[in-house]
Amino acid sequence: MNRLFERLIQLDQQLFMGINGRLHRSFLNFWLYHLTHLGGARFTIISVLFIWWVSPEPWHTVALQAGVALAISHIPVALAKKLYPRIRPYLAIPGTNTFRNPLTDHSFPSGHTTAIFSVTMPFIAAQPALILVLGPIALLVGLSRIYLGLHYPSDVLAGLIIGTSVALGTVALWA
Repeated sequence: MNRLFERLIQLDQQLFMGINGRLHRSFLNFWLYHLTHLGGARFTIISVLFIWWVSPEPWHTVALQAGVALAISHIPVALAKKLYPRIRPYLAIPGTNTFRNPLTDHSFPSGHTTAIFSVTMPFIAAQPALILVLGPIALLVGLSRIYLGLHYPSDVLAGLIIGTSVALGTVALWA
């Protein structure tokens, strides 16, 4: 079991270095640096509140579900960051590419990834065709967190699972 865990950590670091190192391009530097903010607290909260305020039904309710999922999803994120204080990869791996003002708190799980999935999933559940637009955006936010040197792939995967689970649970309980 210990060897399996060590192998998973090694795979996580190799994936991280592939995305953060070998994938780096000036074009991606610009776009992923700015795209990552779509998963930030300011953008997700303001977007959900705006959609809730201006939209008719059923989108009014869907935005409310997204807001509730966003709020609830950060409880397991905060608990996991306390229970598993993982050092951010740019602090642990020499030569990591990072950008201005990198975060210094714990990396596991990715809060931005949790947020973007908790907000997008209620909309996708209400209108499955939205996965064609919202799915790639959410995945790019997660990828950007690795690209920027702030998270390991497992941090992003955990955020995806938490955000999606809480969002779909919120939608299911709402019905």
